[in-house]
Amino acid sequence: MSLIERYLTAEVGRLMTMIVGFLVFLFACYSSQRYLTEAANGTLALSVVLDVVFYKVIIALEMLLPIGLYVSIAVALGQLYNDSEITALLAAGASPVKIYKAILVLAIPLGIAVTLLSLYGRPWAYAKIYQLEQQSQSSLDVSHFQAGKFNTSDDGRMVLASRIDKSESHLYDSLIYTRSDDHTNVYRAQSVDVVNAAPTSPSVLLRTGTTYTLDRTGSDDQMQRFQNLHIDLKPLVQTVTFRRKAASVVQLSHSSDSADKAELQWRQSRGVTAILMALLAVFLSKVKPRQGRFAPLLPLTLMFTLIYYGGNLGRTLVANGSLPTIPGLWLVPAIMLLGVMLFVARAHAWLKRKL
Repeated sequence: MSLIERYLTAEVGRLMTMIVGFLVFLFACYSSQRYLTEAANGTLALSVVLDVVFYKVIIALEMLLPIGLYVSIAVALGQLYNDSEITALLAAGASPVKIYKAILVLAIPLGIAVTLLSLYGRPWAYAKIYQLEQQSQSSLDVSHFQAGKFNTSDDGRMVLASRIDKSESHLYDSLIYTRSDDHTNVYRAQSVDVVNAAPTSPSVLLRTGTTYTLDRTGSDDQMQRFQNLHIDLKPLVQTVTFRRKAASVVQLSHSSDSADKAELQWRQSRGVTAILMALLAVFLSKVKPRQGRFAPLLPLTLMFTLIYYGGNLGRTLVANGSLPTIPGLWLVPAIMLLGVMLFVARAHAWLKRKL
């Protein structure tokens, strides 16, 4: 690697480290605030918040790493153009190819890392998050319940207790709200014993109270008093989105569902898209002397917006069958590659006229 390539790689790499670190910090703070709020509301155990935030950061790296490199190239090269350093290098006989090589030294390893994250890290992290959330939200583990507040779960169940004995999994002066397609059930009991806290088969024993069954399709409402009542609560069922995001590459590749194919193509194309984004940033970061290093940020922002929403739109179209799987989501990287080739051809045509 030549001195010029090492210099450019160091400039972009240093800035990328700072930007990615800052973005990870902001994302972790945002996620922490969100899940701490859920923990405060009793919908998530406080002990799993840090774990969930960690897995969320792993998922976000798939997007944060390419963004960090993309912005770093724009700012670093924009500064070099603004200071006429790139002009001086080209005037001294340096080839524009050295700039491309320097960027590719960073972009190719990053693209490989993003591909691995997308194919394996992202589904693994999603599976861990869903497992933690299901155990915390669907189970009757009262360790994260709060007295005097409605403790809710994703299936619509709410539990309210005036006092909680967490060591014995015992609730006092409790109200339990559940719902099904046709009925709403409200249980009021002086005390509740958690018989089974497992997410797959939660059940409780209610002592001395009243149950209300409300018919949501008619007027067949019922009230019943009881001394001891054992009820099995509805477990939290994994959604289709749950299974797809946490599914392995092998599972998606053997699926005939168009949404699964869209998810697989999304994962496979992330690394290639990151590399092409970096090359596009090289061409879009060019500014005239004294124009300002932040001048290319507007076209770069517009380009990133088109790439991001183009990818999401392509995934939606493939998922609902409006766009065939060939080319599918690879249509966006193909257009990006065409743009890179046009920029390269234009740059070399300009260089030949200068020579």
